[in-house]
Amino acid sequence: MTKVKICGITNIKDAVAAVDFGADAIGFVFYDKSPRYITPRAAAEIIKCLPPFVTTVGVFVDETVPGINRIREAAGFDIVQLHGSEPPEIAVLWPKVIKAFRMRDFTDLEPLSKYDVSAFLLDAYAEEAFGGTGKLFNWEIALVAQQFGKIILSGGLNPENIEAAVIKVSPYAVDVSSGVEASKGKKDHTLMRQFIERAKKTFS
Repeated sequence: MTKVKICGITNIKDAVAAVDFGADAIGFVFYDKSPRYITPRAAAEIIKCLPPFVTTVGVFVDETVPGINRIREAAGFDIVQLHGSEPPEIAVLWPKVIKAFRMRDFTDLEPLSKYDVSAFLLDAYAEEAFGGTGKLFNWEIALVAQQFGKIILSGGLNPENIEAAVIKVSPYAVDVSSGVEASKGKKDHTLMRQFIERAKKTFS
């Protein structure tokens, strides 16, 4: 069954709802230029309220190693997600790391072979942002990417297309932020429930 990460969580109400609906992981964005930015202290308060067996992920964009370590200690999340241009030698510094790559075409897969990480998150390329744009990319690229390791499919996913995405790619996990929002940083609980239910549906 495909695992689901709900990213860009900024408040306890959305986090608890995501977990109640069946989310496997909750993502917190510690990139202060993002409209979904959350402080380490606020994330820590949310994480303390989550039940056991829910994975928490800290999302960073070109943050320094000391900065990541400081925020990780303060917030208490489980997994580091690197969403910028971080080199391979940085990606091995924590027990579990997700490295994100923004896809334009098949040539964007070339760097994946250089990274030793727990999973690769594939997002759509956009000039104006590092993620959360709601843009799709060619899912054929994700199929080829599976030779490099576990794939987390992201970019433009929503309740309307998630079933097609899971059928096409069979990813290890899917990641959604803007596709289930009422406004930037605030989730629409109906959309979130629909997305999780449809992503976890068993397809024969």
